[in-house]
Amino acid sequence: MKKQRYEKELKKLQLELTYLQDWVVRTGLKVVVLFEGRDAAGKGGAIKAITARLNPRVVKIAALGKPSDREKTQWYFQRYTQYLPAAGEIVLFDRSWYNRAGVEKVMGFCTEQEYQDFLVSCPVFENMLLRSGIVLVKYWFSVSDEEQEKRFKERLSNPLKRWKFSEMDLEARKRWVEYSKAKDAMLEHTDTESSPWYIVNADCKKSARLNCISHLLEQIDYRKINHEEIILPEIDREAYKRPPARELNWVPEIF
Repeated sequence: MKKQRYEKELKKLQLELTYLQDWVVRTGLKVVVLFEGRDAAGKGGAIKAITARLNPRVVKIAALGKPSDREKTQWYFQRYTQYLPAAGEIVLFDRSWYNRAGVEKVMGFCTEQEYQDFLVSCPVFENMLLRSGIVLVKYWFSVSDEEQEKRFKERLSNPLKRWKFSEMDLEARKRWVEYSKAKDAMLEHTDTESSPWYIVNADCKKSARLNCISHLLEQIDYRKINHEEIILPEIDREAYKRPPARELNWVPEIF
């Protein structure tokens, strides 16, 4: 997809996202969107495209690191429930409780019993969220092994992207088949009628972002809210004499 077309379509979708944001705030909706997929599948880029023009106080990102020693002893879902939205909020999870069905299973970070318990309890947990009034949307970004390899090599060669590559990425690459098996098992148990998975073809990043945003907008019945006209008040510039600007510490204007 050419950059010009991508930016044109993205601008239109981002405008619709602002209407969705206003609707969520006005109606008190609670929205949760999960972004899952292999490493380098483009989840982060999609999230950035969604949030770029939105209010970070309304649309929040939950991207959790490794659990602490204390969190490891908690009820598994407890770590994630604290990030769930209140009324008038949208939370985008850059990876979520599905870590247990993916990286924790493949890398041996959980026991087989913990993994099996997750597969059984996850649909129950998500039904609890739905019954509480939360709108839950789940996306899996699907990337081919050839495209993943290409993106990993770019990360390794580009200083601006080198930070994105980790030892976990290397292990994930080695265990491609194991991750495939884990993904299929996850879908079998958690792709339910009430909480389905939506698969995004992510081999083209630009198309994946546009398709994902377009689909997300279709999941919520929102309408554009017409705001009241606001007239800015005049400023009485003679009411206060400010100190000389030369006395302030200005940042050098290099550019």
